[in-house]
Amino acid sequence: MNRYLFLIITGVMLNAAAQITLKQGMLQIGRFAFSLKNIIPVGLEIASSPYVIAGILCYIVSVIIWLMVLSRVDVSYAYPLLSIGYIVTAFAGKLLFDEPIGPQRWSGILVICIGVYLITRSAG
Repeated sequence: MNRYLFLIITGVMLNAAAQITLKQGMLQIGRFAFSLKNIIPVGLEIASSPYVIAGILCYIVSVIIWLMVLSRVDVSYAYPLLSIGYIVTAFAGKLLFDEPIGPQRWSGILVICIGVYLITRSAG
């Protein structure tokens, strides 16, 4: 299963990239109210955002890769590795958007890292 680790990581990184690009797109659009009068104008703005489009494309490719992964690897091995995305997006949020990562979040990231390490060591 470790031979598919690169494929898994690629899918996870694309998923994380999708989150980051969607976040950037929504930062450019800004907050909006969920109301009937906003559906069309905000919907058009979202649909024409290059960052949102890029995020959606990253998701599509990551799903295709994930389907390849699931056809080759035990789901009990592959699925927990999706948590790497939490680590990547936390760091990207800090670096790109200056989001805070306090001690509690750092602790959670450490626990995730330990879990990912243990799972990758269990590959048969």
